[in-house]
Amino acid sequence: MPTSAPNSSLSSHGRRFSGWQGVLCACTVFVLTLNAAGQAGSTLRVRLADGFDFPVGKPDAAGFYKARGYWPNGHLGEDWNGQGGGDSDLGDPIYAIGRGVVIFSQNIGVGWGNCVLVRHIFREADGKVAMVDSLYAHLHERKVKLHELVEKGQLVGTMGGNNGMYPVHLHLEVRKNLHIGMNRSQFARDSSNYYSPTAFINARRVLPSSTQKYDMPVNNFAPYGRALADVGSDGSRSATVDVPAFKGGSDSAKGDPKQEDDFWSRLKAKMRSGQATNGTDEKR
Repeated sequence: MPTSAPNSSLSSHGRRFSGWQGVLCACTVFVLTLNAAGQAGSTLRVRLADGFDFPVGKPDAAGFYKARGYWPNGHLGEDWNGQGGGDSDLGDPIYAIGRGVVIFSQNIGVGWGNCVLVRHIFREADGKVAMVDSLYAHLHERKVKLHELVEKGQLVGTMGGNNGMYPVHLHLEVRKNLHIGMNRSQFARDSSNYYSPTAFINARRVLPSSTQKYDMPVNNFAPYGRALADVGSDGSRSATVDVPAFKGGSDSAKGDPKQEDDFWSRLKAKMRSGQATNGTDEKR
C-alpha cells in the first residue's frame, strides 16, 4: 500500500507545528523584550570612578577662578568664571568631574536653563562604595544625552548664563542625596545633602578602581516641579503634580524666575568692575 500520503500529512502537520513553535517562541521573545524594556533605566551597571577633577580648565581649573563659593543654607554650590573677565568665558568647555552616568540633560528654563546631572559611584578611602550627583547648570549648550556613560574630563556642555539672565558662569553642585534632582526646595539646604565641591574634589583626586561594575539607580528622583512621592519604586513617574512657581534665594523673590535674589545684580556689577564674591569655604 502506498504510504507516502500519510507521511506527507504527518510532515505537513510537523511543519505546521514547527511553524506555531516559531510563532510562540517569537511571541515569548517579544514579551521578554517588552518586559526588559519596561525595566530598563531603573539601574545601570557602571564602573567605579577612578578620581575627580575640576570641571573647568581640566584637570586643575587653570585659567578659571571661583567667583562664589559654597555655604550651607545659602549658596549650595560653586560659581566658576574664566579669568578673562566679563562674559569672555561664554562657550568655554565644561567637563565631567569623574566617570559616571548622565541622569538628567534638559533645558528647564526658569532660573536654571540648560542643566546636566551626572551620577558617580566610587570607593572611599575606608573601602565604602558611595554615590554622588554632580550638577552643571546655566549651560550655553548641553553635549551629553540621558543615560550616556561619561568619563572624567569628558565634555558635558559649554559655559553660559541661562540665555542672558545671569553673567556667564558655571554653577557646580555635588550632592550626597540622590533624590534631589532639580527640586532643591524639597530638601534641606545644608551639608546633610550637599558637599562643598572643591573640598569633595580635592579629597578624591585619585581613587581605587577596577573593571568590576556596580548597580547604579538612575530614575530615583522626581521630574522638575514634582514630588518624590510621585516616583514609583521601579522608577516609573506619574504626572499628577503641577509645576510650582520658581523659588528664588530670598523670601522677597518667591515666584519670580527673573528675580532669584539681589545677588545676581550685585554679582554682575562686581564682575564688570573686576571684583568677585567668595564663599566661606576653602580656596582651591
